[in-house]
Amino acid sequence: MRKFSGTRLLVATHNKGKLEEIADLLKPFGVDVVGAAEMGLPEPVETEDNFIGNARIKAHAAAQATGLPALADDSGIAIDALNGAPGVYTADWAETPQGRDFVMAMTRAHDALEAIGAPAPRTAQFCCTLVLAWPDGHDEVFEGVMPGQVVWPMRGDQGHGYDPIFQPDGYDITFGEMDRWEKNRISHRADAFRKLVAGCFG
Repeated sequence: MRKFSGTRLLVATHNKGKLEEIADLLKPFGVDVVGAAEMGLPEPVETEDNFIGNARIKAHAAAQATGLPALADDSGIAIDALNGAPGVYTADWAETPQGRDFVMAMTRAHDALEAIGAPAPRTAQFCCTLVLAWPDGHDEVFEGVMPGQVVWPMRGDQGHGYDPIFQPDGYDITFGEMDRWEKNRISHRADAFRKLVAGCFG
């Protein structure tokens, strides 16, 4: 496995919150983190039907454009009774002409489960795939998972996306009701990050 040996890492995201979270996680390693927006990079079109493929597209496009090692993630929620949907289309389910509406997306997921009479517990996983790519085309891939179940009605106003309907295993509250630092400690992204740090920064 290739170790990260530079001092500067490009994070291939335009999401300010995600950038801050990643910068915080990498602070102990003395890495200077820069975001895609700062570098004026466009968001590449994600054409794959799996998390690894889409994370690879983003990481390699950013590394090629800047000459810096680039880290990208692709993540979403996979609901077992819906054959893993929405999966890579997690954000797409929320798209409207006015921007993303996750209440609509969560309602769509609930309605789909009701339509097929899915029994409880309605198991699901939040999945996160991280790809660290170098300008020479090499990459390392790390996958994280947080198992749990989809609940209804929505609960909590913390977090983002589908958090108010996702109750992680071992908890009686949703991600939407959980303190964000507690969530960040146990989440699918934290799981993937631990593997990334052990593999490339340890």
